[in-house]
Amino acid sequence: MENVLRLLFWETTVGCNLKCIHCRAEATPVRSDLDMSTEESLEFIDDLADFASPILVLSGGEPLYRPDIFQLSEHACTKGLRVALATNGTMVTNEVAKQCVDAGVKRAAISLDGATAEIHDEFRAIPGSFDAALEGVKNFIGAGIPVQINSTITKHNVHQMEDILTLTERIGAVALHLFMLVPVGCGVLIGDSMMISAQQYEDVLLWLYRKSKSTNLHVKATCAPHYFRIMKQEYARERKAEIEAAHTSLVVEHDDMGLSFDGIQETAKPQAVASGNGGHPGGHPNGHPAGHPGGMDAITKGCLAGSAVCFVSHRGLVYPCGYLPLVAGDVRRQKMKDIWESSPLFKVLRDEDNLEGKCGACEYRRICMGCRARAYSATGNYLGEEPFCTYEPKSMRK
Repeated sequence: MENVLRLLFWETTVGCNLKCIHCRAEATPVRSDLDMSTEESLEFIDDLADFASPILVLSGGEPLYRPDIFQLSEHACTKGLRVALATNGTMVTNEVAKQCVDAGVKRAAISLDGATAEIHDEFRAIPGSFDAALEGVKNFIGAGIPVQINSTITKHNVHQMEDILTLTERIGAVALHLFMLVPVGCGVLIGDSMMISAQQYEDVLLWLYRKSKSTNLHVKATCAPHYFRIMKQEYARERKAEIEAAHTSLVVEHDDMGLSFDGIQETAKPQAVASGNGGHPGGHPNGHPAGHPGGMDAITKGCLAGSAVCFVSHRGLVYPCGYLPLVAGDVRRQKMKDIWESSPLFKVLRDEDNLEGKCGACEYRRICMGCRARAYSATGNYLGEEPFCTYEPKSMRK
C-alpha cells in the first residue's frame, strides 16, 4: 500500500505567550536557540515540496512568535503547498489576519478549551486569553480565512461539549475538532487528574457522531481513532433500524390489503437506502457522498501516525505525530523523502498486523489502529493496545 504524506505538522517554535497546562510542546515565554533558522526552514520547505504536497500546518508553541512566519508561509505556497496556521489566536489583530491572507494561509486553527472564559482561561493559565482568542477568530473570518476550532477534552470541560459546539457555530467557524488528551509534555503532569475515563471517551465519541449529522460544521475526533469504529457500528445500527422500519411498514400495508408477504425483505432494502439522512445515504450535512456507508468509503483509518501524517519539531526532529515521542529522523541531516520512505519506525507503524493486545485481535484494527501515542504513554510499548477503548474484539469474547 502506498503511504502518501497528506498532513505535516511543523512546530516552528516552542516560544509562546500562554502557559497551557496540557502543552505538548512544553512551550517557553521566549524562543529557543534551537529553533530552526530562517535559512534552514526555507531549505526544509524546498526539500518537502520536492517529493510531496501535504497540507503544511505551521504550529508551535505559538507560530506568530516567529518574525519570519509570513515569509515561511508565502514560500511554502509558492512551492505548491497548502498552508494552515495553528495558533492560540490571542495575537491575531486585524493587521496580522491580513498578513496571513497575503502569506497564503488557507485555514486557521484556534484552540478554545471551554465555552466560557472561566473554563478556557483556567486551562490556558492566562486571564483574558478566551476573549482574545474570540477576537482572533473574528479577525480571521473578517479577513476571509476560514477558522477551525480545536478543543482538548478533559474532566474540566467535558460537561461543556454541547456549549462548545454551539459557540463554534455561533462565531462562524467552519469546523470543530475535539482532541482527546494524550499525556505528553506538560500533559504528563495532569494525565491522572484530568483525563476522562475510557467509558467517557466512548460517550464523547458517540455524542460527536450523532452531532455530525445535525450540524453544518465539519467535526472530527483527534487522538481518538476508535471514533472510526463507532462510526461504522452506529451506521450499521441505523441501517438495520431503517430496514426493520421499512419491513414493518410493508407488513402493515400488505396486511391491510390482504396481500401476500412474500418478497417483503427484498422490497424493503431499496426503500431504506433511499431514505433521508438517517444513515447518510440521502446526503450527510458533513458532506458524505450518497451511497457511502457513513462516509467510510471516503476515509482511511483512525491513527495515521507515520502513514499519512508526521510531525517535525522546532529542532528538525521527525516524529510519527506530535504525541508519540519516538524519533524517525532529522531534517537538518536527512532528506525528508528518505525519512518518510525509509524510516524503520514508520515501516513498523504502517503494518496493522504489528499491533499487539486486543488492538491486534480487533476486527476494526485496519480502520482504527488504536492511538499509538496513548499506548506508548501508558505502557512504553507503541504497538500495545489502546488503553482508553472499551471495545472487546469478537475473537476475545468468551
